Amino acid sequence: MQQRILGNSGLEVSALGLGCMGLSFGYGPATGKAEAIKLIQSAVERGITFFDTAEAYGPGTNEEVVGEALAPFRKQVVIATKFGFKNGMPTQGLDSRPENIRAVAEASLKRLKTDVIDLFLPAPG
Repeated sequence: MQQRILGNSGLEVSALGLGCMGLSFGYGPATGKAEAIKLIQSAVERGITFFDTAEAYGPGTNEEVVGEALAPFRKQVVIATKFGFKNGMPTQGLDSRPENIRAVAEASLKRLKTDVIDLFLPAPG
């Protein structure tokens, strides 16, 4: 798998990444947890190292599945997640107040079962 460096950060990721939103949000019924974990782990086995999620996908459940699936591979992968939705819900608008960002980061770290978020992105808007 080809690799890419993101910006000036030195963060290296696979040229292909896996956007995980559709596993629990946006495209019909959520994928079963066991099936979603299997899919994510299969992606790692095929060389994918970049995984994208958000607090709003589920809300929260997508980060939980991604965290559980990637726990055995955590040092080998890069996880991106997004913040800035009111109450974790895109339909309620945006909230990028510092206290909300801090709260979302703490909650995302727990759901992702990690001590670091590799790429923490503001919600588009």
